[in-house]
Amino acid sequence: MTLSSPRRVAVQMDPLEEVNIDGDSTFAMMLEAQRRGHTLYVYHPTSLALVEGEGTSGRLQARVRPVNVQRKKGEHAVFGLEERLDLGAMDVILMRQDPPFDMGYITATHLLEHIHGVGEGKALVVNNPVSVRNAPEKLLVTHFPHLMPPTLVTWDIKMIAEFRQKHQDIILKPLYGNGGAGIFRVKPDDENFTSLLEMHFSRSREPLMVQRYEPAVRLGDKRIILVDGEPIGAINRVPAQGDTRSNMHVGGRAESVRLTPRDQEICASIGPYLKEHGLIFTGIDVIGDWLTEINVTSPTGLQELDRFDQINSAGLIWEAIEKRLAV
Repeated sequence: MTLSSPRRVAVQMDPLEEVNIDGDSTFAMMLEAQRRGHTLYVYHPTSLALVEGEGTSGRLQARVRPVNVQRKKGEHAVFGLEERLDLGAMDVILMRQDPPFDMGYITATHLLEHIHGVGEGKALVVNNPVSVRNAPEKLLVTHFPHLMPPTLVTWDIKMIAEFRQKHQDIILKPLYGNGGAGIFRVKPDDENFTSLLEMHFSRSREPLMVQRYEPAVRLGDKRIILVDGEPIGAINRVPAQGDTRSNMHVGGRAESVRLTPRDQEICASIGPYLKEHGLIFTGIDVIGDWLTEINVTSPTGLQELDRFDQINSAGLIWEAIEKRLAV
């Protein structure tokens, strides 16, 4: 491990006290940052404040706590006293709060855009907040249609019914959902189809993503981790018995897996876009031969990948970050 100059790193995240230290990717990134000599601070996105007027120019502040982390359950975080800091004085900001990708999330990207960059008064935000805002995970993938299964994004119930008529066995996904919540498989003989649509649209103004069901999901939904557009490895997430969803939040089981030639083709197709747009840490989902999602908000899977492949994935991410800081 080559150490760079010590940096000040602020992590925008959900409460650190509540993370699972054996599975959380943000915790792994924080441990690695500390090993590399960087100073850590944490804050919740609701503490952000953009201060304008009276001679200021877009000073973005937050109530932060300095922290030291350790892999010790129940004592994994030791906090210092809370203070209000200008985030432009940081070197790096990790935007790592979990979705949903709602207006609160979008607003945070707008605020962080004021200070994103490298140099005086700027902090490198990972991932680039502009690109995160412009790349909702289930929509970014639609820019690569040759890699996707048949897909429809719409509010129109009639068009969804026509898609179902054509493909028979389908998956319904809330467009801005996460963690497998609200995902349904609708088989050709399912009489709940109309009720499911009515229930969704009565509770949400969001469109649905509708995709052809891919039977290969029974063998697993592959999560491939990319760093600066390059794949570093993958894990296979196998659905629990009786469930279509493979997300580990809902009982999916992680297994070791190797990249296939098709996986490499997918990564080669999307990698240049990710690198160009500052999406340093991403996780893509592949079922069979098809790309289904590109996760850019708060990707997971680092600790599982490290256990299977005996690598330091967080270290590879920090090498990419430090390389950008050195430009």
